Amino acid sequence: MLVSGEVGDDGVMKAIDYTKLVQEFGTKMIDKELLERFERVTGKKPHRFLRRGIVFSHRDFELILDRYERGEPFFLYTGRGPSSDSVHVGHTVPFEFTRWLQDTFDVPLVIMLTDDEKYLFSEKRTIEEVQSYCNSNVKDIIAVGFDPAKTFIFSDFEFVGGAFYKNIVRLSKHITLNQARAIFGFNDSTNIGRIHFGAIQGATSWASSFPHIFGTDEKKTSAIPALIPCAIDQDPYFRMTRDVSARIHYAKPSLIHAKFLDALQGPGTKMSASIDESAIFMRDSAKQIKNKINKYAFSGGKVTVEEHREKGGDTSVDVSYAYLRFFLEDDEELERIRVSYESGELLTGDLKAICIKELQTYVAAFQERRAKVDDEQVALFMGTRPLKWAGNPRAPIVVPQVVQGGDAAAGEGGDGKLTKNQLKKLEKQRQIDAKKAQKAKEKEEQAAGAGAGKEA
Repeated sequence: MLVSGEVGDDGVMKAIDYTKLVQEFGTKMIDKELLERFERVTGKKPHRFLRRGIVFSHRDFELILDRYERGEPFFLYTGRGPSSDSVHVGHTVPFEFTRWLQDTFDVPLVIMLTDDEKYLFSEKRTIEEVQSYCNSNVKDIIAVGFDPAKTFIFSDFEFVGGAFYKNIVRLSKHITLNQARAIFGFNDSTNIGRIHFGAIQGATSWASSFPHIFGTDEKKTSAIPALIPCAIDQDPYFRMTRDVSARIHYAKPSLIHAKFLDALQGPGTKMSASIDESAIFMRDSAKQIKNKINKYAFSGGKVTVEEHREKGGDTSVDVSYAYLRFFLEDDEELERIRVSYESGELLTGDLKAICIKELQTYVAAFQERRAKVDDEQVALFMGTRPLKWAGNPRAPIVVPQVVQGGDAAAGEGGDGKLTKNQLKKLEKQRQIDAKKAQKAKEKEEQAAGAGAGKEA
C-alpha cells in the first residue's frame, strides 16, 4: 500500500501524518508505559528507534512481551524486496532494529526475499533481473550482523512449496476478491499475481510454514506467533492475515511499525533505489556521502546567516537532523544539537558536517562487514536447517527442538518443551562447561601469579 506525504496548497510535499495513519489503520501508539514494561521484562534499555518514536506503532506487541515473560516461543519475521544491487540507509533501518530484537529476545528469525513480488508489481523488470539482485541483497542483509544460528533467509522463488505452499493456499481460500480490492485498491486491470501475493506474504507469519525450524505438529506450531517489524505501509497485508488467523484458530501475527527515513529532498519524500540522488547508498564512498548531503539534503535553516542567528533553524523539516535522529546513538548529544540549531547557534553547514561524519562512520562500518560476507555464508543463511536459540534466560526453557533431516522427535513439538532425556543431556553439558570454565579460570590465576612473581 502506498504511504506518502500530501502535497500542500503551495505545491510542497508535506511530512507523512503518522498519527492519522494510526487512526486509519486502527493500530496502537507505542506509549511510555509499554516502553517501561519492555525494559522491565527484557532488562534492556529500549532501542533509540523506540526511545525517539521512530518505531511508533504496534499490534499486540504487549502479547509478545507476555509470551517472552512466560518463556513461550515466538519468532521474528521481516523481508526485503530485491529491486537493486545495493541497499540504501533507509533499507537498513528495519533490519538494524530486527537484529536488535533478535539479540534482545534471543529468538529465531525468518527473512523473506520477495523476488516474486518485485516481478509481479513491476511493468519492466524480468524474473531474471529480480533474481540477479538476490545474492547481493542477502550479503547486505547478513552484513547488518544477524546470527546465522538463529536466522533463515529465503527467496520466494526458491522456497515456496511443501508446508509453506499449503499455508499459502489455506490463507488464500479465506480471502475474497472484494476484500483484496478493498484493502489494496486492486481493479479489473490488476494481474491476478498481485492479488494472490498477499497470501504468500501473510503465510510467512505462520510458524507451521517452517517445519525445519518449529517441527511438523501443526496443532502446536499453529499456536506460535510471529512478531513482524516493518514499515507502516506493510500493515494492510498482515491486518488481512490476522483476520484469517482468527477465523482458522492460528496465532495472529503481532506487528511493530517504523516510520520512513525521508529522502534527501525532505519531509514526505521517499528514498528510491533507482534514484541515486534521493538516498545515501551503503556502497557510497565517504566523498559521495559528503557531496550528497551538502548538495541535496533539505535544510531547515534560514536564508541568511543573520536571520538564522536570530530565528534559528527548523529541526522538524531538516534532513540532516532527521538522519541524526535515526543514526546518532547518544541522546544527550542529539538534544544538544537540536537546541543549538533551533537557537541559531549552530548553522546549517555545521549541522550537515555533523551528519556527514555520522553517516560516513555508519556506512564505513557496514562496508567493512559486507566485504567479509562470501557465498559460503549466503549458502549457510539460506540453507534449510534447524535453528538454535534460547529465549528468555529468566523463564522456563520452552524452545522447540527439531531433528536435522527429519521430523521433530516425540515431546519436541511447537510448544518447545524438552523431554526428560533432553533435560538430562542439557544439564550434563552444563556441568562439563562449568568444569572447563573453572579449569580455565585456575590456569589464568596461576599464570597471573607467576607473572606477579617475576615482576616482584
